[in-house]
Amino acid sequence: MFKKEIREEIRNRKRQFTSSQLDEMSLAVLCRLLSHPRIKSAQTVLMYYSLPDEVNTHQAVDELVKEGKQVLLPVVKGADELELRIYHDSSDLREGSFHIMEPTGTLFNDYSKIDVAVVPGMGFDKDCNRLGRGKGYYDRLLAKIPHVYKIGICFDFQKVESVPTGKYDVKMDEVL
Repeated sequence: MFKKEIREEIRNRKRQFTSSQLDEMSLAVLCRLLSHPRIKSAQTVLMYYSLPDEVNTHQAVDELVKEGKQVLLPVVKGADELELRIYHDSSDLREGSFHIMEPTGTLFNDYSKIDVAVVPGMGFDKDCNRLGRGKGYYDRLLAKIPHVYKIGICFDFQKVESVPTGKYDVKMDEVL
C-alpha cells in the first residue's frame, strides 16, 4: 500500500468513532504516557496540542505543566517548518495554521534541552515507523533533534502492518 492509501484507510477508520469515543480511548493511551519512565524523568517535553481526530492531549499537556515540566508545543511557520514555543496554560493558545491551536509563548531554540518528544501520526507500524499527514513538518523537526527519545502515540486502530518509508522519514523509539 502507498502512503496516500494508508492515510485514507485510517481516516475511514477514524470516522467510525464519535468524538466522545475518541476522547475515552485517549485516556488509556495518556495514562500510559504520563506514567512512562521517560516522561517522569524528563525536564523538557515536546508535546502536541491535538486535533479532534487525534489522541486528545489537552489535559495531558496541562498535567505535565502542573508537574513542573517545561512543555513545548509546535507552531507551523511557513510552508515547511515548525518552531517550538513554551506552553504555560490554555490562555497561551491561538488558532493557527490548519485550525491547530498553537502557543503564543516564548520561542524555544535550545533543542539540546529537550528530553522527550511525543509525536502524533496518522499511522504507525510494529517497527515504530510513522506515517504523518503528508507535509513532512515533524520529520524535518525531528531530524534537528536526533538525541531526543521519540514516543509516537495513537489509537490501536491506527496501527498498520507496514508504513512505507523514505530517507527523510524519522522513526519513533516507541509507540504507545
